[in-house]
Amino acid sequence: MLRNRQLWVWWAGVLAALVLPLVNPNPYQIDVLATALLYGLLALGLNVIVGLTGVLHLGYAAFFAIGAYTYGLLNLHAGLPFWAGLIPAALVAGLAGVALGLPALRVRGDYLAIVTLGFGEIVRIAFTNLEQWTGGPNGLLGIAHPSCWVPGRGVVSFGVSSAPYYYLILLLTILVAGLCARLSRSRVGRAWIAIREDELAASCVGIPVLQLKLLAQGIGGSIAGLAGAIFASKQGTVTPDSFDFILSVMILAMVVLGGLGSIRGAIAGALILGTLPELLRGFEQYRMLLFGLAMILIMRIRPGGLFGAAHRLGRASSLMRQRTACPAPGG
Repeated sequence: MLRNRQLWVWWAGVLAALVLPLVNPNPYQIDVLATALLYGLLALGLNVIVGLTGVLHLGYAAFFAIGAYTYGLLNLHAGLPFWAGLIPAALVAGLAGVALGLPALRVRGDYLAIVTLGFGEIVRIAFTNLEQWTGGPNGLLGIAHPSCWVPGRGVVSFGVSSAPYYYLILLLTILVAGLCARLSRSRVGRAWIAIREDELAASCVGIPVLQLKLLAQGIGGSIAGLAGAIFASKQGTVTPDSFDFILSVMILAMVVLGGLGSIRGAIAGALILGTLPELLRGFEQYRMLLFGLAMILIMRIRPGGLFGAAHRLGRASSLMRQRTACPAPGG
């Protein structure tokens, strides 16, 4: 019953998101929602690393930057279109996640946080200084927008319209959320959760901790790479200052606000933190103060995140159903 109710809520939310641009075609508001959904995509990727596996990552914006620059360079120098550039952007960012994990995941706690923080800053500074390839502080300019075939009109570019990007990001967010949901319920997902709860105990029962952490890093990095390619194509330009430490902290705050390990929580946290600054724009002088107070208030009311308690309750009820379905010994 609980699972059916959750599915109905999911489909109702998807339907509402699909019809929203038809009900409210305001380009600015649609663009804000598209950006919030892009944050949702990033939050889903970081949720795999932090929420499911329990690996604290403070440089997640680096994978976002790697995906954006990969697509931008391939488009400008090799003429690769957007749809073909999505795959290399995801692969390169995913490989970067694995490459970072090989040395970094051998340390834990505060040391791991410092390593990931340093990685994020190294990537940003590298893109700033490699001016010959990346354009330096000015970034890459003239990146092609996506295009698609429309009946009766042929191939049409997305241009600067908000609605096509909104639907593109919404579709990818739904697909990635579905993939993350399947992963969290799989043997790999259960092993990730075991590592998050007690790494030593997981290792003692034969779970390959390092390999699964590397897998989480690769998947999380690939999702950020996808988001980076979309960001580069939407903006038409990428600059290093778009991927600073503050962005990594914001994405982490979205995951924590929604509830660690919760997929709908990651999306909800991204939508809230992605739109809240715009909702407070009328209070320009006090906007960041109100933003911080709102964060504190939410976390005081729901210390485990918006969907943290419900997420644990859902897992507990699932385990209870499994136990009651098993026959008693000797029965």
